[in-house]
Amino acid sequence: MHFSIPETEVRSGENGSTYVAYNIHVNGVLHCRVRYSQLLGLHEQIKKEYGNNVVPAFPPKKIFTLTPAEVEQRREQLEKYMQAVRQDPLLGASEMFNSFLRKAQQETQQIPTEEVALEICLSNGQKVTVNILTSDQTEDVLEAVASKLDLPDDLVGYFSLFLVREGVDGGLTFVRKLQEFELPYVSITSLRSSEFHILLRKSYWDMAYDSDVMENRVGLNLLYAQTVSDIERGWILVNKDQHRQLKSLQEKGSKKEFIRLGQTLKYFGYIKFDPCITDFPEKGCHVIVSAGNNELNFHVKLPNEQMKEGSFKVTRMRCWRVTSSQVPVANGTTNPCSSAKCEVKLELAFEYLMSKDRLQWVTITSPQMLRKRHNGSIHRSDSQQAVKSPPLLDSPDPNREQIVKLSTKLSSVSLRGISASNSANDISGNDFHGNYAFEGIGDDDL
Repeated sequence: MHFSIPETEVRSGENGSTYVAYNIHVNGVLHCRVRYSQLLGLHEQIKKEYGNNVVPAFPPKKIFTLTPAEVEQRREQLEKYMQAVRQDPLLGASEMFNSFLRKAQQETQQIPTEEVALEICLSNGQKVTVNILTSDQTEDVLEAVASKLDLPDDLVGYFSLFLVREGVDGGLTFVRKLQEFELPYVSITSLRSSEFHILLRKSYWDMAYDSDVMENRVGLNLLYAQTVSDIERGWILVNKDQHRQLKSLQEKGSKKEFIRLGQTLKYFGYIKFDPCITDFPEKGCHVIVSAGNNELNFHVKLPNEQMKEGSFKVTRMRCWRVTSSQVPVANGTTNPCSSAKCEVKLELAFEYLMSKDRLQWVTITSPQMLRKRHNGSIHRSDSQQAVKSPPLLDSPDPNREQIVKLSTKLSSVSLRGISASNSANDISGNDFHGNYAFEGIGDDDL
């Protein structure tokens, strides 16, 4: 998640006085508005808890009213501060930091704490309604969904909630994975659009965990529905013979065998994103990025219209960074970024071990219009429409075995796409040289 403070606002206080509000954005979308004094209070709490040596530098107080230049300087300093805290493994994961952001989000959207019904989508199109509080954090909502589905507690960590956008043609765009610093009800409500949904989906890349999940009936149904959905959308590539086998297994109700066959197919368990722009292998190339199996897969369209494919292993990424840039509004003021003229670009860059002695930066850029959104979608081919989504809410298996809970948190890469993508059949299979799996180079070489 990328934190930024792209603009400020002059707002009116309760007693008629004015103050400067700093708008904190997450991945280019407004999360909350806060005052300098609120961030100073957070800084003091963090400093008291973790000590001066851990906490990054904070912009100092000013005695007199700030000039526009000083407000801009403070905005830049606060943005760097928030990014530094978020990127720190200790501070960024602390409940102190996350609870501050959750409270600020709720106050910004002016949503009172009350009981509400929230719809969560499943991969097969079904919706589960859970009764929660508007102030419930992501983990609370996930646990409520798991309880409604009768998914065992020790399997909850295998799944996550994702914010997705559905196009008019049914195409699905992944916006991001919901985080612990936000309130899912507030996040979805603040978007004020029926095209956004919260989707339950597995949260890991390593398909070895599938075996653990499939031992439980509900877990099996969730994975089965996700596999069917990914095939329907063209995210998993299927030829005619494989399609016949899958259809036969589906007709027999052989869910485990269906998933196991799916595991052998290209891009099983991957998330495909809308087209972006990359500088690899040349600047200005259009690319469709898929994330899964501990790699980023690139389908690149070169300037000469040639299509090539390659993948970047996560274990060979020495470091990475996410940045955002914003096109100023025409009058140069610091109005909130709600105008159609306001464009935000997100950029993911990572330093990759191309060979034993050669590191190279690879950049993916994704322009976004915060108000006028492109209808990004991924279409399924006609040959794949015969695989239909199954009913999901089967009765739980009373004889299920207890699965050992994951000892570490599972993470996923989140990118944001920009425009409509093509069918998977429109992309040829020409490979990059070597696919970046170099012999003689182990992960320890990084």
